[in-house]
Amino acid sequence: MSDKSEARDSSPSSPVAPVAPADPPAPPDGGLQAWLQVAAGFFLWFNSWGFVNTFGVYQTYYELDLLRTSSASDISWIGSFQVFLLMFGGFLVGPLYDMGYVRHIVAVGGFFVVFGQMMLSLCTSYWQVFLAQGLTQGLGATMLFHPGVAVLTSGWFSSRLALAAGIAAAGSVILPIVFNRLEPQIGFGWATRVLGFISLATMTFTALVVKAKSLPPAPRRFFDPESFKDLAYVLDLVGCFWIFLGLYVPSFFIVLYSVQSGFTTGSFSAYLLAILNAGSIPGRLLPTALAGKLGVFNVLTPCAAAAAIICFCLIAVMNAAGIIVISVFFGFFSGSLAALAPMSLVALTLPDRKRIGTRLGMGFAVAGVGLLIGNPISGAILGSSRFTWAWVFGGLAIAVGALVCFLIMIVQRRRKA
Repeated sequence: MSDKSEARDSSPSSPVAPVAPADPPAPPDGGLQAWLQVAAGFFLWFNSWGFVNTFGVYQTYYELDLLRTSSASDISWIGSFQVFLLMFGGFLVGPLYDMGYVRHIVAVGGFFVVFGQMMLSLCTSYWQVFLAQGLTQGLGATMLFHPGVAVLTSGWFSSRLALAAGIAAAGSVILPIVFNRLEPQIGFGWATRVLGFISLATMTFTALVVKAKSLPPAPRRFFDPESFKDLAYVLDLVGCFWIFLGLYVPSFFIVLYSVQSGFTTGSFSAYLLAILNAGSIPGRLLPTALAGKLGVFNVLTPCAAAAAIICFCLIAVMNAAGIIVISVFFGFFSGSLAALAPMSLVALTLPDRKRIGTRLGMGFAVAGVGLLIGNPISGAILGSSRFTWAWVFGGLAIAVGALVCFLIMIVQRRRKA
């Protein structure tokens, strides 16, 4: 009798208690594999935002030499389209990342960046530069930048996530310094090719080591309409648009401003962008580490306000010392905004990690529109007036973004209350 009862209990028709799904393992928050992903993230930013941050030097070179028959607004469309593709392409790259094609995306993106850089070294006309730098490198950069953000948020870090993201973001400031050192010595063509070879070497390493810790159970959607029910997230989209509308105005035009105003000579002016980008290194590290303790928006808001004030201060610059000081401080705070903006989108999504990819893609797309139109608007202002109104435009745009971030802080505090 007991044998039959046991047989009955073990038969397929017997009810079986459901097994609760196991909790995902805690992030290692360190270790060889985790820090290799930080190195990979560093080079992914290096080969995406790094080339974008170099455009201020290219802008000046194009206006004074290669594309001197084109207007400042026309030339700025090249860099703006490049960074627009970098940001907006997350809509397409995100689902491929979620399906596990991380290394495939990185390899293809690396090819586009290297190929575009090599072709740029041979360009002699506007449309050639636009295709090589604006289109080809823009497509490659979007395949590198978005995995660079997603890999670090895929479960490798928890308490050290802000520090890891800051270290990775610091990779975007190296290439302008290298170009500044090489171009006067070996010329535009070979300086551009050297950057291409550096990109080839670093992307080979990155494609071999990059690895997502965990992936969503299903590819993410391109668009999440439910996100628009979250007031804080909607405000963050608005804030990102305004911040990025004005953020790269100084980076694109500060070198040209210094040369045409007579503050610095042509040979030294090339170093202004290097100084600005060097200032952004601590700007990407210190505020992101602080954000891990104080909260992202408690750091993002004052950084945005400071960047707006410094942009206005460009109006009062009267000599080389002044523009160098402005470059250092604006570099610091612009670097903090570039690193904290993605963190703000993630912070408003956690702990729901499965929606991070979608929300990041939507946020980057909105910011990309700001980047696309902001610099050409400034270039058009330069074509009809002095630099003063370009700085006013950039400062006002960032200031509006800072105000929106302050509103997000109020919304979050009311929710907690």
